[in-house]
Amino acid sequence: MKYALPLMLAMAGAAHAAPPVDAARLYQNNCAACHGVKLEGATAPSLADNTWGNGAPTTANLAKIIAKGLPDKGMPGWEGTLDKTQIAALAAYVAPGGRKAASAPALVAQPKTVPANAGDGLSRLTLPKGFAISVYAENVETARSMAVSPSGIVYVGSRKAGKVYAVVDENGDKKADKVVTIAQGLENPIGVTLLNGALYVAEIGRVIRFDAIDKTYASQPAYKVVKDDLPDDKWHGEKIIKAGPDGKLYIPVGSPCNTCDRDDEVYSKIWRMNPDGSGWEMVANGIRNTVGFAWHPVTKDLWFTDNGPDEMGDNNPSCELNVAPKTGMHFGFPYCHGGVVPDPKFGAGRSCAQFTPPVAKLGPHVAPLGLAFYTGTQFPAQYRNQVFVAEHGSWNRTQKIGYKVSLVTLLGNQEVSTTTFIDGFLQGDDVSGRPVDIAIADDGAMLISDDHAGRIYRVSYTGK
Repeated sequence: MKYALPLMLAMAGAAHAAPPVDAARLYQNNCAACHGVKLEGATAPSLADNTWGNGAPTTANLAKIIAKGLPDKGMPGWEGTLDKTQIAALAAYVAPGGRKAASAPALVAQPKTVPANAGDGLSRLTLPKGFAISVYAENVETARSMAVSPSGIVYVGSRKAGKVYAVVDENGDKKADKVVTIAQGLENPIGVTLLNGALYVAEIGRVIRFDAIDKTYASQPAYKVVKDDLPDDKWHGEKIIKAGPDGKLYIPVGSPCNTCDRDDEVYSKIWRMNPDGSGWEMVANGIRNTVGFAWHPVTKDLWFTDNGPDEMGDNNPSCELNVAPKTGMHFGFPYCHGGVVPDPKFGAGRSCAQFTPPVAKLGPHVAPLGLAFYTGTQFPAQYRNQVFVAEHGSWNRTQKIGYKVSLVTLLGNQEVSTTTFIDGFLQGDDVSGRPVDIAIADDGAMLISDDHAGRIYRVSYTGK
């Protein structure tokens, strides 16, 4: 009997021991956004090619890098977000050969989805009464910006995949029949837009054009270089592109840092140019990094999202929805964030009142990207000319937020309310999707790109 008490204590300790750390899931939920779902690299370097630029890839060194970050290279420290056990597990996972020891379920640990009745994996998502969501297209790797042609073809840019796609519904059943790769080997061609029958694509350092794209997309068409002298910084270097109602092409150049003062240079601004690349001029200033803009269908005012800085805490500052009814307006960066938070370094001697405040504060680190005004007639009348925003979701916040589509209801250029339209991509720490861009199809349905799942979704109103 003298062994009974120690044995009982040991059993009790085992029963209450911390569950093992699922390193694969930790990686997908915290690291994949920058380093790629398969460690292949995205905005940050590949971790799968065994090429290491920051010391030996020992688990001790990797744990130190994960904990402290690499501030000069844009990688934050995670020691305030993850505990030592989680950091050690991540270090072992990304080390050379680290995934080989993982169990089969951990190795395949893509973020969970719950099968729907139709097998589309969308039952976890919630929408307002009367709306339905379906998968319009699969296998659209790292899908980003979209442009819909008059014939209904959806053109899609991508990130690390380096591809531009044509997503085609040939039989009209509201589901794509094929995904055609128009071009590949491009440098993060996230931006696509249509103008005068041509598809314009924005890479990090240049803009290219595919003429008569609806007729040539299936034959690997040649392209022409329109502009090749855009800044090629990798931090916020990816560029969207949109054709404005004035017939010009609008392109943002993001800040080449988390927060720095480059106000007198090309950075942190929205620019526009003529379709042939001439007439480069500034439209708006003081914008840290916008990855989405649109024009109000009635007023033609320019609306855009902006992502607030990191490293100012979980709850500061808020990301923004802005409107620029005239050119030359300054929206605060790097001196003021979210309209109310002076920058601790660059805000000295300045007042937030000097700058144009956001129309809506969308929340801290929610990463709003694409947006679209609803211009169709399928949805109920109250949605018409209101703006939908794709929130890609936080990547280094202690508790993740975003990962949804929001609806901002406007009266003129003022926010009436901001509500959630689609929710459920984030459940606990499980991420099944990250909305990127929104487009309105010719039948009034809404299309949403998802670079995490490599999908395009279709939202329709059924009234049921």
